Amino acid sequence: MNTQPRPLGNSPVAVGPLGLGCWPLAGMTREGITPEAALATVAAAVDAGIMHLDTAYCYGEQGESERAIRAGLRGRRDRVILAGKCGIHWEPGRTQCVDGRPTRLRREVDESLARLGTDRLDLLYLHAPDPTIPIEESAGALRGLLKAGKARAIGGSNMTVAQLERFSAECPLAACQMPYNMLQRGIEDAILPWCRRNQVAMVVYWPLMKGLLAGRMHRGRVFSASDSRHKYPMFNGAEFERNLDFVDALRPIAARLQCDLPDLVLAWTAEQDGITSVLFGATSPDQVLANAQALACDLDDEARAAIRLAIAERGPVAGRRAV
Repeated sequence: MNTQPRPLGNSPVAVGPLGLGCWPLAGMTREGITPEAALATVAAAVDAGIMHLDTAYCYGEQGESERAIRAGLRGRRDRVILAGKCGIHWEPGRTQCVDGRPTRLRREVDESLARLGTDRLDLLYLHAPDPTIPIEESAGALRGLLKAGKARAIGGSNMTVAQLERFSAECPLAACQMPYNMLQRGIEDAILPWCRRNQVAMVVYWPLMKGLLAGRMHRGRVFSASDSRHKYPMFNGAEFERNLDFVDALRPIAARLQCDLPDLVLAWTAEQDGITSVLFGATSPDQVLANAQALACDLDDEARAAIRLAIAERGPVAGRRAV
């Protein structure tokens, strides 16, 4: 894998091909995530050369992810590219609220900076558009935060092409963040081409699709009610079995290249046209170290052709989350 830093659009910020997605560290979708484990995971990522950390105001009801990052960096803030998001928070009862009002966005960013123990974010995303207000109002607030030096670059997350157009008309847009993996490639239709045309970097999450493409799930597994994966068709019934068949088709490709399956998947994702950086989740130092090995995984034309064939044979995927 080419490990050289990749620019975020026309901004002064550049990131490596892999980053640590810090949502799992909040412990809201996985059981047994302690503050100590979260801290150790962040520290392990930096030690392994993963210098792009991605978090958000709502990653934890009380900013658990941001607090873990502050502790895990241990004075190494200037060695990392720190990305945050604003615009989503939790109401009592774990009710998620999208709120893009400028006053709310400014408040969240100030609270995030305090939790992280820093005076600026290297990359600040609007986490999701607020359907109750014009997106231009949210964009104007982020433009103000950029001008104030509280962010070095601005991004938009979970947006349509039309929303990206409207946002970028009000605020310089350096990056877009969307889900993307071998089984979920919807951004290739319109969003990714728009980003390439407009010199907007694409940062993707769910490259391993919540662990599915890591190759460690057994057939017949049933996810508990406390595990958010039970709500996704991809992890249930015949769809789950077909996805495991797809994973099995990837195993000999990884074996021939002498790399682990997750590393093959991450390396493939990071080299797709228009993909700037790939965020992987982890909840332990061991997971971080295993995924960081993808930096040493080099795909050849035979592997790429075999992966294309496996994707084509898998066919369309039912991936929407159940309500």
